[in-house]
Amino acid sequence: MSVIAEVKNGKIVDTANKTNETTAAKEKSSTLDKQAFLQLLVAQMKYQDPLEPTDNTEYISQLATFSSLEQMQNMSATLELQRGSSLVGKEVYLETTNTSTGDTNSVTGVVDYVTFENNKCFVSIDGTLYPLEDVKSVYDPTYTEAYEKAYNFTVDLNKLPNASKLTIGYESDVAELQKAYESMTDYQKSFLTADNKKKIEELISVMNALKEAKEKADNKNEATVKESEAADEKAEDTAEETVTVENKEDETDSTETPEAATEAAASESAKESGSSEDDTASGETEGDE
Repeated sequence: MSVIAEVKNGKIVDTANKTNETTAAKEKSSTLDKQAFLQLLVAQMKYQDPLEPTDNTEYISQLATFSSLEQMQNMSATLELQRGSSLVGKEVYLETTNTSTGDTNSVTGVVDYVTFENNKCFVSIDGTLYPLEDVKSVYDPTYTEAYEKAYNFTVDLNKLPNASKLTIGYESDVAELQKAYESMTDYQKSFLTADNKKKIEELISVMNALKEAKEKADNKNEATVKESEAADEKAEDTAEETVTVENKEDETDSTETPEAATEAAASESAKESGSSEDDTASGETEGDE
């Protein structure tokens, strides 16, 4: 498919501007303004039959009509200019018709300024002039903001799965959408469909349940780890106490003095002597008998 564009002086001609200028020129040529009416009146006086001149009363009537027409046109131009001036800085929607193809194009944008040319009012949007009568709608900034928020929210919401397939991995996405939803006013929420409202509420509810279950599992795992660590610490303490007791016993044995050893040996010897004397006395007693 080939694209054809008019080139003039090395530049592509803006067909939208050209179409609007052509439309304005045609309307100008097909509309009789007060100047055209005055020229007709002068021509009539200039080329009248001198033998049968036009009646003065008829001239007065035509002049009165001319004056009335002039006032009506001035009033209409003033009202149209006021209407156009009220659109400056506002977002509008308009439809333009291409006279060559008959196609209708829609344009949305903010009106930069208004100009009045050839008894017609034009609005400028992104550097292009459009007739004021092409304006179909005027958007309030609050409406535009609410519409854009609802549109962006819907796009982000459609990226998430349904509540039945939601996982903890979508936690940050759901949190962002929840924050955006809660920041919207009731007027902005009115641009959302009932299904979208239901879906975000279900996603928030399911995500809260998933987070609670994850928190419980984490707490349980943490308690298990703490119990295991406590048991390990207790086993280490018990082992250290056993080693300490054994070390103390070894130190006691190794630190016994020679005097203590001599006394222990004497005591043991006395015990053995006493036992021997008892045995001897017992033998003598048995002999006397």
